[in-house]
Amino acid sequence: MSRALRSGQLAKAAGVNAQTLRYYERRGLLPEPRRTLGGHREYGPEAVTVLRVIRGLARLGFTLSEISELIEVGAHRGPRPGLRDAAATKLAEVDAKIADLNQVRASLADVLSAGCSDLAECSCTPGCPIPFADIDPGTGRTPTTDEVG
Repeated sequence: MSRALRSGQLAKAAGVNAQTLRYYERRGLLPEPRRTLGGHREYGPEAVTVLRVIRGLARLGFTLSEISELIEVGAHRGPRPGLRDAAATKLAEVDAKIADLNQVRASLADVLSAGCSDLAECSCTPGCPIPFADIDPGTGRTPTTDEVG
């Protein structure tokens, strides 16, 4: 793949659609492509790699803003310390989400064990396992341990 690729060819090679290419260009994730005399976009073969990197990082939970920063760091020659730090931060975020989900799972298991079948009746019972009292009325969610105390 040493020749220039048109939008459709690049999109197919990277497993995205043409609108995604244009969106990534607007976001600065992909450099502005060359244009043919007829106005068609032409991308270099390295664009496939860039798109695969973007998609891989997105699957790991990185936002497009975070990916943009990582790509910018990676564009410079030399060591790329940004990825290691970003991965450590993302891992901590994932661990926090897992802890929250485990808490939700335990509460749901308690609801099933308690035999709750009527929400109105259950919520009035002192032993109700549904954490109504813990829900923040402003956000509609249960605060995490870090937020509470």
